[in-house]
Amino acid sequence: MMIPREEAIKRICDFLTQIGIPFQKAPIEGRSFLPGLKIDQGSLTIDVDKLEYPGDILHEAGHIALFDPLKRPFLNQEMLDTQPSEQSEEIGVQLWSYFAAEACGVPAEMVFHDGGYHTQNKWIIDNFRKRIFVGMPLLVWMRIADPVPKGEYPVIRNWLRQ
Repeated sequence: MMIPREEAIKRICDFLTQIGIPFQKAPIEGRSFLPGLKIDQGSLTIDVDKLEYPGDILHEAGHIALFDPLKRPFLNQEMLDTQPSEQSEEIGVQLWSYFAAEACGVPAEMVFHDGGYHTQNKWIIDNFRKRIFVGMPLLVWMRIADPVPKGEYPVIRNWLRQ
């Protein structure tokens, strides 16, 4: 069941505060990779007026959460854009975003919306709901979750990469 946009933003922001991902709500000048969101110096700026999809906040927060902790304070969009593909955490970010949405009570459809994911959003949600957690080895390696038998739901021990 979908929830109102404002409620989703509140739940997500409360969650980010709880797990220690820095953010601020402020206007963003110029263009950003995702409308209404900008990562700079390891912090997320949210321009609520320009934000198209509240679930995108969790996706961008996932980039911060999974980034190398020694480099996280310096993270910005350019660093993500120029990261070699073999070092990309994108598959882990998608799974992290799903677990985060569940943790803060935001429907997965608000994160994996029709406006993104190259038309694979429904497939991603369907697999995660079937507990086919593509990307789980990455989250285990980053010490975010403990390994679990296939089909079981993991316990998140750290929301931020250690």
